Amino acid sequence: MRVLLTDALALTLAAAHAELLGLQRNVLQPTDRARGFAASHALMQRASAVDRIGGQMPDQFIYTSDDVLLMLDALLAGGGGVRWDDFFADRSKPCPFFVEWPDENLVAWLDEGMLTPGRVLELGCGHGRNATYLASLGCDVDAVDLSASAIEWARERAKLAGAPVSFQRCSIFDATFTAGSYDLVYDAGCFHHLAPHRRKDYAELVRRALKPGGSYGLVCFRPEGGSGYTDQQVYERASLGGGLGYTEDRLRAMWDKAPFSVRALRQMKKTDGQGPRFGEDFLWAMLAVREGPD
Repeated sequence: MRVLLTDALALTLAAAHAELLGLQRNVLQPTDRARGFAASHALMQRASAVDRIGGQMPDQFIYTSDDVLLMLDALLAGGGGVRWDDFFADRSKPCPFFVEWPDENLVAWLDEGMLTPGRVLELGCGHGRNATYLASLGCDVDAVDLSASAIEWARERAKLAGAPVSFQRCSIFDATFTAGSYDLVYDAGCFHHLAPHRRKDYAELVRRALKPGGSYGLVCFRPEGGSGYTDQQVYERASLGGGLGYTEDRLRAMWDKAPFSVRALRQMKKTDGQGPRFGEDFLWAMLAVREGPD
């Protein structure tokens, strides 16, 4: 779906985004917003009618802060599950991370004792290379991805490796898990594909999933790896442009404050496509800890 914005609509969305940030600080309860995410799928389907009505968004009555969130979900619906199903369906395409190996930082953190095997939730597991690696070390792994093609590939990979992984095909916000039960939440490529208005929901999901003292590992785009879009441009253009890049300051602003603290944040080491580890230098590798108790 490609949404065509008029100047007036772009300004309206920018204003709504600014208002939304204020609502998130003062009113919204993150768990309520996360529960409301599932309802956005219906709005995304309605938004597919945009091209049929001359590039205009369907009329929606905006009353609550959740209504604003769901409207923005619908606006950006063109980046949903169908695109990722197509992406993972062609396994032969040249893609840096279509490899067998785990992330170099993940291996290093385990080798260095910064992480120990335990219960793991992977958000946006893709074709399962990190989930399979962690399960092979004895971790109890739950892995979530929106793409059916990715989950099919991941299941095949885990079965061939003899590594038991529990996969869920759904939005990360719809995933079923026991709160406070994970030693590690890991994300290698999901976070930078989230729209700005869902960051707070995402951080709350990570907080709820982790045990006090549990770790959060993140691999995401550096500025040179992302689209270069500002948060406002995401809504003006109705697109993330392939993913958002983050500066060190912005990552620390989000993850180096209570209830999280950053233990390590560095540029990923490029491995030139050579195993047994994956690495690209346009990515960050960050490890944070959830401070507790609740």
